[in-house]
Amino acid sequence: MTSGEFSFPRQYARTQRFSLGAPRAFTVSPDGERVVFLRSSSGTDRANLLWVLDLADGARERVAADPAVLLGGADEQLSAEERARRERSREGSAGIVGYAVDEAAELAAFALSGRLFTAELRAGTARELPVPGPVIDPRPSPDGRYVAYVAQGALRVTGADADGEHRADGDRAVAEPESATVSYGLAEFIAAEEMGRSRGFWWSPESDRLLAARVDDASVERWWISNPAFPDRAPERVAYPAAGTPNAEVRLFLFGLDGSRTEVVWDRARHPYLARVHWSAAGAPLLLVQSRDQRSQRCLAVNPESGATPLVHADEDPAWLELSAGVPAWAPDGRLVRIADEGGARVLAVGDRPLTGPQLHVRAVLDIADSDVLVSASAGERAEAPETGEIHVYRVNELGIERVSPAAGVHTAVRSGPVTVLASASTAHSGAAVQVLREGKQVAVIASYAEEPALRAGVQLTEGGARRIPCAALLPSHYTEADGPLPVLLDPYAGPHGQRVVAAHNPHLTSQWFADQGFAVVVADGRGAPGRSPAWEKAIKDDFTLTLDDQIEALHDLAGRFPLDLGRVAIRGWSYGGYLAALAVLRRPDVFHAAIAGAPVTDWRLYDTHYTERYLGDPGERPGVYDANSLLTGDGRLSGAAEGAGQQNRPLMIIHGLADDNVVMAHTLRLSSALLASGRPHEVLPLTGVTHMTPQEEVAENLLLLQVDFLKRALAH
Repeated sequence: MTSGEFSFPRQYARTQRFSLGAPRAFTVSPDGERVVFLRSSSGTDRANLLWVLDLADGARERVAADPAVLLGGADEQLSAEERARRERSREGSAGIVGYAVDEAAELAAFALSGRLFTAELRAGTARELPVPGPVIDPRPSPDGRYVAYVAQGALRVTGADADGEHRADGDRAVAEPESATVSYGLAEFIAAEEMGRSRGFWWSPESDRLLAARVDDASVERWWISNPAFPDRAPERVAYPAAGTPNAEVRLFLFGLDGSRTEVVWDRARHPYLARVHWSAAGAPLLLVQSRDQRSQRCLAVNPESGATPLVHADEDPAWLELSAGVPAWAPDGRLVRIADEGGARVLAVGDRPLTGPQLHVRAVLDIADSDVLVSASAGERAEAPETGEIHVYRVNELGIERVSPAAGVHTAVRSGPVTVLASASTAHSGAAVQVLREGKQVAVIASYAEEPALRAGVQLTEGGARRIPCAALLPSHYTEADGPLPVLLDPYAGPHGQRVVAAHNPHLTSQWFADQGFAVVVADGRGAPGRSPAWEKAIKDDFTLTLDDQIEALHDLAGRFPLDLGRVAIRGWSYGGYLAALAVLRRPDVFHAAIAGAPVTDWRLYDTHYTERYLGDPGERPGVYDANSLLTGDGRLSGAAEGAGQQNRPLMIIHGLADDNVVMAHTLRLSSALLASGRPHEVLPLTGVTHMTPQEEVAENLLLLQVDFLKRALAH
């Protein structure tokens, strides 16, 4: 299928990268009787429904909440705050995009069009709770009696057991903002965008108190995001903490349902970042706080009566301390569970003892039980055999390590008690297969309604160069040796937190489509990419250009094994990959002959504090480091671009969404100005109304087609 309505680009866009119709966001009830999840009705339906799989009733699936019914068929209306939350989480679907449950997984709460709804998961009924809105992030109390939520910057609590004015526990504000710059119960921009913390409040296990973040962004610089296509509309004013500028002030309070209020106190001057909060019945609330340079962090226990925070554990690192999902947390026996960089490896530690070694690179804690800890991990640098792109689920305890996911691929899991939901993707099939296991044995399968892609990704996973750089190579589906060497397209992300070389089918579909247009496509995850070792990730400290060196090393090594024409090499990428693509043609035009830079970070002074300062430090103290790593110098000129006859004219297409509030349009405009000033031809494609994501169907489809057209023109000779 190469043209018309059923082309791959149209299918890819319409299905939102084949994510629609796939089950996700699983919760297992503690009694092992129910699995709760989200899934839309088809592979092209954006609206998620809330589903329940009844394991005690013959593994029967049923709908617990249908947005179309609850909204009476009306179109969904999103508040500005909800749109921002979805942008931070890269959420492109609709309907019920998130939910929270009580401790027994009997009651679920969720927001639709800024209204609060609950679903009784055992009974199968759903209803609206009339409360002030627009509602953000509703969460039931562990005992299911209350629902807490945020509306207009206030943290509010309502009873969940009755309707309207007759509700036994009426709706009330627990904390209200003192000014327009203050909010309670929401994660600030950099927590949601960079720290992996999307929440801003947490219930006590006893359901009588809430921990809530108070965010005041008064000191954060204000930027303006405009839409030049509509000059009659006022620009949107956003608080953006660019590198070297003030962050929002984040404090933490304990609010009792009896009206009490206690501030949680720690040395915020030394450790201003609130990175993690954990509160379970296994112990006192836990905080993980970081210094601004992220080289120091403290795990603190909270005294709920006084707000004091005695030290539980401290970490220091000369580069930075990586944040991991699921930790810190208490084990049921009261020991601290954490992920740490020790002995050259990223290990799981329980109490004072590491339970894993350099054979595994632990990525996240998925569940903590009496007998073991369930983790996500990839093979470490000292693994017995390479497992390029594979991510597995392991059970870990003092007796050893057991792999739960038996087949090659990319796996993740959710567990409660004896029931585990295991989602498994591989290069052999599209999408992910979801099994429900009880005591390790399959008892059910959760169906996916995702569409089958119009093409197959023939990905070959390998390693390249002396550094054994993880690589994926893709050739045209009908390639034969008689076709000879092919023009090359490097298709990386290649930056921190963005692994592209994975042992799964669907992540390589776009690369395969480009290959089928007549290219040999190479994807490489060099130093800085996650999943290998702390040293591998931290090698890029102060020097992002190493990621370009590794792309070149992988390219030249793979040329000895694959039909690559090194006289015709292009590179494309988005976000960090866009930065890398532009860097490639500006710094190494001897290797790269064309580039497509999508939403590129061109000057790291314009990117946010938590991400940029982790790698490059404070721009006020280290301007030379920023100049060396950016495409532009501090005064707006091109930085480090290669000179020489003919080399400066490598074709470059720059694509950017005008509504992007993460990598703002200024990045592309400043690069274009510098290119024009230096006499370098280039193309700029502005996308009206598009953010850092490109969920619009026509935009996403035509972007692929335009890129192929550009590459064929640029590499024709």
